[in-house]
Amino acid sequence: MAESNFIDYVKIFCASGHGGAGSMHLHRAKYVPKGGPDGGDGGRGGHIILRANPQFWTLIHLKYRKVVKAEAGEAGGAALCKGKQGTDIVLDVPVGTVVKDAETEEVLFEMVTPGEEKILCPGGKGGWGNDHFKTATNQTPRYSQPGEEGVEGWFILELKVLADVGLVGFPNAGKSTLLASITSAKPKIANYAFTTLEPNLGIVKYYDDKSFVMADIPGIIEGAHEGRGIGLRFLRHIERNSVLLFMVSAEEENVNASYKVLLKELKEYNPELLAKDRVLAVTKCDLADEEARKNIKKHLPKSIPTVMISSVTGEGLSELKDLLWDALNQES
Repeated sequence: MAESNFIDYVKIFCASGHGGAGSMHLHRAKYVPKGGPDGGDGGRGGHIILRANPQFWTLIHLKYRKVVKAEAGEAGGAALCKGKQGTDIVLDVPVGTVVKDAETEEVLFEMVTPGEEKILCPGGKGGWGNDHFKTATNQTPRYSQPGEEGVEGWFILELKVLADVGLVGFPNAGKSTLLASITSAKPKIANYAFTTLEPNLGIVKYYDDKSFVMADIPGIIEGAHEGRGIGLRFLRHIERNSVLLFMVSAEEENVNASYKVLLKELKEYNPELLAKDRVLAVTKCDLADEEARKNIKKHLPKSIPTVMISSVTGEGLSELKDLLWDALNQES
């Protein structure tokens, strides 16, 4: 089986450049045998910079680039010549990338705005030349500063998918089928659990040229917050979705109980997720007879908007789009 191109986790070693040393030089010329100090400053070492690039959707381009080292600054020269600055290295990452210290797992920053740049490892400052140290009592200082060392370390880059609507449900709840039916996305679809092993994005077209982005995320199982199933790998992608669309199959014995299990998993992982707007869709309604539908509707939660849908027949899909659009507008 071919390896997936969707890479949402990489660990890389980064080292910025050392600063160049300042020059210790005294001016000498044919008619100036005892000129003053004219040592130039060293150049700054190169930075390691991350740039949020909306053209990137995965971290695969960094998967095999385990070591990133920037150039050192050049030493200063005579005649107050400043050393050349080390070349910066800019690493493009998808919008939604979280940067952590690999040793402590502390979150350093997040890349959430397209085009923004943040310095991951600042280059070392260049040392001062001896010209900076002359005084009235020390007119020919014979010393200068060395350049500062750069910063190095191991870092973790994690991608959290950015989407307007995130699909939350058990494996085989019909998430991929819904995405395929109302967007142009082509996720893998099959009648068994964990068909989706990575997030898929699709654009849902609404009225008057309006649209929103929907993300099909691998299914939850009970205990996902403890890492069971695909667990934490999937849960972090939900954090960046504006609205959560809970999907429970009409084949479930108790739709409301299943919804509560999903809700509990999100709460255990991150209680803040419960503050997001939610919509509940009961899927695969084409498989339920009239009596089963009445029983499902009787026990649906009253606290959130609900809709019964079938991605195969198209039942309820227009109503679902309306509910999601209203929720997104409330969110904004």
